Amino acid sequence: MAYYLNLFSPDTYDRFLKSGQTVTGFSERQKATAASVKPGDKFIAYVTKLSRWAAILEVTSPCFVDGTPIFSDVNDPFIVRFHVKPVVCLPLDLAVPNAEDIAWNHLSFTSKFPKGSSAWTGTVRGSLKRMLDQDGEYLERILMQQQATPTRFEISDQDKKKLQTATVKTQDAKQVTVSIPTAEESLPSPEQPAQNTRESIKIQALLAEIGERMGMKLWVPRSDRQRVLEHWKPKSPCLLEVLPLNYDDATLKTIENIDVLWIKGRSIVRAFEVEHTTSIYSGILRMADLMALQPNVNIAAHIEAPPERKEKVLQEITRPVFAFLEKGPLSESCTFISYESVMELSKERRLEHMSDTVLDEYTEYAEESAY
Repeated sequence: MAYYLNLFSPDTYDRFLKSGQTVTGFSERQKATAASVKPGDKFIAYVTKLSRWAAILEVTSPCFVDGTPIFSDVNDPFIVRFHVKPVVCLPLDLAVPNAEDIAWNHLSFTSKFPKGSSAWTGTVRGSLKRMLDQDGEYLERILMQQQATPTRFEISDQDKKKLQTATVKTQDAKQVTVSIPTAEESLPSPEQPAQNTRESIKIQALLAEIGERMGMKLWVPRSDRQRVLEHWKPKSPCLLEVLPLNYDDATLKTIENIDVLWIKGRSIVRAFEVEHTTSIYSGILRMADLMALQPNVNIAAHIEAPPERKEKVLQEITRPVFAFLEKGPLSESCTFISYESVMELSKERRLEHMSDTVLDEYTEYAEESAY
């Protein structure tokens, strides 16, 4: 018996509670990983945005594919499914916050860090990640105790702001959950932007280095090149002076300003925007512009930022305005990658023998699981 992570947003967890709690689903891209989960294994439900442990679900079937919406009025993208039996299933106000001592001080991936640290968040990067048995067993034990003798953990006003979402219907009648924007955070102190920019340049350089080692051609905006080359010393003529792309002028001007491009032949394989300042909106806008200008081109887009900025990035990606792109909602094609994940990948010794799909192990989507 093994334990696997099952990520829910507050919205999808609420739907799961109302659905009968007998089926949980994952996106089609996780089909191969899902095949390794066996009846008798257990899913541990973690609710994103609120960072709460909410349920233990025993798997009662092999995975199967079913596109029938669990809710008749919702187009369900989570078609790789399992039948499950709830061992514990708590409402959100009884779900255990990860920051509580009962969780934080006893889990292998948090106990070594001070409260408030975000260094542990890679552990909850995506659904279907296998958890250490000791962590799974401990979480099952405390959630069963919580069910037997519940302690209420009130939803704070700050948490309530995170829960502000709406459902919009796209042109193809697909229903998409979007975030309702809240007031912007306060501006950083004058010395912060320079510090953030220096760190982001290093991440740009690492992305370029990783791409070079994978045999990609690289594009870095001319305005950033001098600073990027202070940290990255190309070992091959991989940095392009001219983009080998047959796009119109509007598309090329947009593409030329994207922080890092991995190019193979005459195609963009991956596009990266690295957070430079407190506001991340401009980078996401460039990605949205690219998708709008080239809706028929399959480009994997990524926003890189420190882990503590993950929720902000994913909230911006799911703004209502980005739900109506011809290619589909931006949240389906643009993902978050933390600075720490870029650093971790750059240390991989076998990069020269890997394809760019290894990045998929480090990406985080706005919504990972549903019912």
